Amino acid sequence: MTTTVRSMLNSYPTGLGGFDRDALAACIEACVECSQTCTACADACLAEDMVADLTTCIRTDLDCADVCAATAAVLSRRTGYDATVTRAVLQACAAICKACADECDSHAEAHEHCRLCAEACRRCEQACNNLLAGLG
Repeated sequence: MTTTVRSMLNSYPTGLGGFDRDALAACIEACVECSQTCTACADACLAEDMVADLTTCIRTDLDCADVCAATAAVLSRRTGYDATVTRAVLQACAAICKACADECDSHAEAHEHCRLCAEACRRCEQACNNLLAGLG
């Protein structure tokens, strides 16, 4: 299936800096999905009766959402590509996604939104790690 992310990468007038096009597109898409899911999970946590018990989850969700959005933006800019910056951003994104997934997993039995968020975070963590592995 061709997505807008893939169409944009396919329309780029020069090379993609040695990135595997499919892995790059999958990572951008996973970052965007994770950012949205974490934002929605934080909001759902705020609507729970026991919101005080979810403070760490909310904070981690919001941190993860911001890092994932920034990672998607950095990966979408191919002109003047800097491998050092890209590697650091991907490592940070994988780390926060793991932390957020672990936190949401601890609430998953009680809150469906946390279960869904943990799954999205694990997918994003894997996509970042896959892209990192391709950087050598």
